[in-house]
Amino acid sequence: MSRGEGERSLLTKIVLDVLKPHKPSIIEMANTLINVDGVKKVNIIIREMDAETETVKVVIEGKSINYNRVEESIEHLGASIHSVDEVEMEK
Repeated sequence: MSRGEGERSLLTKIVLDVLKPHKPSIIEMANTLINVDGVKKVNIIIREMDAETETVKVVIEGKSINYNRVEESIEHLGASIHSVDEVEMEK
């Protein structure tokens, strides 16, 4: 077995550009995301705001983040991911 074979790659950090409605608040959004499997830390920054929506930067950190669950949680809140701006993986 060569070096690294059998080791699982783990998603440890992801930075997302998200468009969300004003409700739920970023506090409610952070509370939802912190409960996703593998998530240990959530940071949300409002970048732009208009009459109906907010563009936010969402930074999620953890040991083994379940990206599919993150995506589902964001969509359940009525928001959408515009882009994945940064990813960190570890073995």
